[in-house]
Amino acid sequence: MNAIDTRSLKRDSLFLSADLTLAEGGEPVRVKVRNLSDGGMMAEAPLAVERGTRVGIELRNIGRIKGSVAWTQDDRFGIVFDNEIDSKKVREPTAPGEKTPRYVRPSTIAPSSAFQTRDSSLRKI
Repeated sequence: MNAIDTRSLKRDSLFLSADLTLAEGGEPVRVKVRNLSDGGMMAEAPLAVERGTRVGIELRNIGRIKGSVAWTQDDRFGIVFDNEIDSKKVREPTAPGEKTPRYVRPSTIAPSSAFQTRDSSLRKI
């Protein structure tokens, strides 16, 4: 799958950490996953990578995925995976009975009940 093919896939915005390893080896680098789709992801880290660099990424509930850097901009870069994944698995609990952390769950547009007024009505200002 190439970078152009992955642009049409639904991306899920989230904030998650993952370990990235360059294909040449070396120690894993902790990156912030900014969005994720079945075909790729956007990561952020103070890491100098170039387009085409081969990487391995360790994602929660999925394991190690191989891919290559599709684009770079400042501290952010896009990775296209060699094989598609089920990106929804990243949001699932890792152990039985464990809840998915709030920062991994999709955000909602409607405010939670903690932010609603007692009579649930809006007042004009």
